[in-house]
Amino acid sequence: MQLNSIEPKTAHEKLDHLRGYLKNLGSVAIAFSSGVDSTFLLKVAHDTLDERCTAITVKSRVFPERESREADNFCLKENIRHIILESDELEIEGFRENPANRCYICKKHLFTEMLAATHDAGFKYLAEGSNMDDLGDYRPGLQAIAELHIESPLRQAGLTKAEIRYLSREMDLPTWSKPSYACLASRFVYGEEITAEKLMMVDKAEQLLHDMGLGQYRVRIHGNIARIEVLPEEFSVIIEDKKRQRICSELRAYGFAYVTLDLMGYRTGSMNEVLRK
Repeated sequence: MQLNSIEPKTAHEKLDHLRGYLKNLGSVAIAFSSGVDSTFLLKVAHDTLDERCTAITVKSRVFPERESREADNFCLKENIRHIILESDELEIEGFRENPANRCYICKKHLFTEMLAATHDAGFKYLAEGSNMDDLGDYRPGLQAIAELHIESPLRQAGLTKAEIRYLSREMDLPTWSKPSYACLASRFVYGEEITAEKLMMVDKAEQLLHDMGLGQYRVRIHGNIARIEVLPEEFSVIIEDKKRQRICSELRAYGFAYVTLDLMGYRTGSMNEVLRK
């Protein structure tokens, strides 16, 4: 995690810009997933607006329980109001089929629900935590955010992921070094049907890697094949004999027939590589 190259003065200028932007909004609900970006945004927004800020979280099949617990615990610790919605993405028309614009379909539905809940609770704006680095990959969900006029304060302030981690560390936020995360649906190859059973398989497999102490990881699903991505420097950890045997045994028990290690290692948006080709 390279934070030494961050220019502190620039990062703090962007933070000041973020605070000013949030203050001008007046009141805001933050779409909160307990990830690095949304935790930082929620903390700054609540420090700036106090009771005129709330967190809003959608709990669903694609949102692991451990992330849900972390969201609850953070809001409790910081004394932040927390609105919780329940949703089942598998009931959203077109989601199960997992087309290339799946993220757009899902986010359009979920942010529409969150927007209604935001206004019902008396808050003027709904904001989400995408940053400048999110503009560099295929992210159709950003189209839905734009169409619904959802605020993106971190992008407005020009903050990068590294700057957010740097400032989060200064604020002593527990997420400053947290691995990047994306919803479980992003583990499916485009065109493969998303089912409750397969979502559970992926969730259990990633929980196993988490419990084994691995840092950044993904378990991608290709039919009955699990393609594990970890950082190259952690290859030796995952292929250590006892760990390798445990991973293979437990993933096969979850329903995978084959367990593979991707030699290219972890990288964001690897399922989008076929689209770029």
